[in-house]
Amino acid sequence: MSDKVFEVFGRMSSEQELMHIGYVNAPGVELAKVYAHTVYNEENWIELCVVRREDIFPVYKVGEKLNIKGN
Repeated sequence: MSDKVFEVFGRMSSEQELMHIGYVNAPGVELAKVYAHTVYNEENWIELCVVRREDIFPVYKVGEKLNIKGN
């Protein structure tokens, strides 16, 4: 099984929005969570989330026409 890229998001307070803090490479989501906790534990996060990079879909990009299709 090859590693996938997981983007890592976190927040330090309930009032703060989730912010992108980096990424980890892992073969699956469970190890991605462990890696994210290990790599980014220098802050007092109240929440850390991982999302497979391939599951992030752009709404638009500067210079490109908006193109929304049905599922």
